[in-house]
Amino acid sequence: MTPLTSPQTQSQVSRRHTREVLAGKVGIGGGNPIRVQSMITCDTMDTEASIQQTLDLAAVGSEIVRITAPTVKDARNLEFIKHGLAARGSDVPIVADIHFKPDAAMEAAKWVDKVRVNPGNFADSKKFAVKEYSDEQYAAELERIRERFTPLVRYCRERGISIRIGTNHGSLSDRIMNRYGDTPLGMVESALEFARIARDNDYHALVFSMKASNPKVMIAAYRLLVDRLQKEGPDWNYPVHLGVTEAGDGEDGRIKSAIGIGSLLCDGIGDTVRVSLTEDSVHEIPVARALVELCGTRAGADGGGEFHAGYELPTADTSRPFDPFSYRRRDTARLMPGGVAVGNGEVPRVVVRQATLDQIAHKLDRMGDFQPEIVYEQADIREIDPRDADQLARLNAEPASCFVTVRDGVDLPVIEAYRLLAAGVDERHPILLKDVLRASTDAQGDFLRTLLVASTNIGSLLCDGIGDAVLIQGEPAPGQSLRLAYNILQAAGSRVFKTDYVACPSCGRTLFNLQETTAKIRAATGHLKGVKIAIMGCIVNGPGEMADADFGYVGGAPGKINLYVGKQAVRFNIPSAEAVERLTDLIREHGRWLDVPAGRS
Repeated sequence: MTPLTSPQTQSQVSRRHTREVLAGKVGIGGGNPIRVQSMITCDTMDTEASIQQTLDLAAVGSEIVRITAPTVKDARNLEFIKHGLAARGSDVPIVADIHFKPDAAMEAAKWVDKVRVNPGNFADSKKFAVKEYSDEQYAAELERIRERFTPLVRYCRERGISIRIGTNHGSLSDRIMNRYGDTPLGMVESALEFARIARDNDYHALVFSMKASNPKVMIAAYRLLVDRLQKEGPDWNYPVHLGVTEAGDGEDGRIKSAIGIGSLLCDGIGDTVRVSLTEDSVHEIPVARALVELCGTRAGADGGGEFHAGYELPTADTSRPFDPFSYRRRDTARLMPGGVAVGNGEVPRVVVRQATLDQIAHKLDRMGDFQPEIVYEQADIREIDPRDADQLARLNAEPASCFVTVRDGVDLPVIEAYRLLAAGVDERHPILLKDVLRASTDAQGDFLRTLLVASTNIGSLLCDGIGDAVLIQGEPAPGQSLRLAYNILQAAGSRVFKTDYVACPSCGRTLFNLQETTAKIRAATGHLKGVKIAIMGCIVNGPGEMADADFGYVGGAPGKINLYVGKQAVRFNIPSAEAVERLTDLIREHGRWLDVPAGRS
């Protein structure tokens, strides 16, 4: 065997080195562990509930807690929340979450340890206006933003507290949208504009985030951010906070979070994380902690933690089988293993072993959408050690395209192994992805761990454009493994087989009960395959994050709902008690409704 030596063969990726930024007494970046955080869900004006939810989060391992401050009045109440926490012996750092209100940010900065601002709406309102900006007009807008943001920067510098510049894909300003489009580049530029203002005031206690509900967009934006920071210079080494917005609930929310957050941790990117679930926020912490533990060791005091991913941080001169900054699926030949089309634009297929098929053959008619499509032993799949240059050369010399995968037992991390395979084989060869390279037979294994490993490994590769079929080997239960395979494909945006929901986590801005409402909407619409519905507690991320949703359900005022088609509001101030029914009526009006199939209640 001739070993393959290329930039892709390194077996470990060092965690990106950053400066340390403090939130209270908690260090972010530098030599610190990857921090886990969450956000309370109650009304900020309810002081006792805010204190108790913060204590509950800290008790389950949240190292930083975020609290929304939608108004100056809410921001003032942060003083009493902080005093109440101190009286109970808690010094957990508090972050004020600010949208739309620079005056609320100034008030909050008096009391908290860190302020999060959204550059898309801190000094801009979003009207989806189409306007061409001349360079002079654009510069004038930047000067206006400078006037609004500089007082906060100077006050935070004076108090010695930090700022997170938190870009959301769903709330880019009209100015950014018109110049850069609804793109990862627009997200990065939006944040860098604010960072330059901070740096002009000699302020460097900055943390960045690039959140999106679409994992492909989120991954590309963070990689592009890190690339841009590196190019700006060594003193732009600011930490980053990772999160997938509107991930949803249950298995789907955990899968989507693992795809986005896990992929970046495996690139060595990320200094603090939040998993955003449409559930009580205490349930977010175990998922976040598990992701950190699975995707990389928590760095020691010297910052020497290693991430077993196999790639250096994105740079322009490192060859790789995918573009780290934009999605393009490998353009493979079309094959017909077992009579099922694979590759050449076909949706990724779900593969099972013969033993798995034998276990479930008697109940396939009761498994609904979770159907095996290809049997591994019948598909003539070539098993490759991607480090073997001779084997790769022989394969590429064959005139016919082959269905290929990484051989079980190869001693490489999964993501690295498949990136090496994609780099070594001609693009014409379709690739089967496996979640693990050693099949599990442990029926008592931790399913959350299995889910996070599979979602991170397969989801990361799908978002890189690698993969034409998937095989789950880490979950021995056949029905559960099939469900996991299909749900990963859906969460990665690679294959839609059921209703898709974009549902935000609850917070103090939320204008209705998100968990109850999401359950009602799922019950009413869960049979609508291929329909994407956004469920937003308020307007902060509503229209923008719903840009690729078919329909939206958004809190407009207490007890009132606005309904959207795409990003356009079409029904206003609907009483909450009527809103789910009105949503289904709207879906009917647009020809997307189907009656519930016979036999399903």
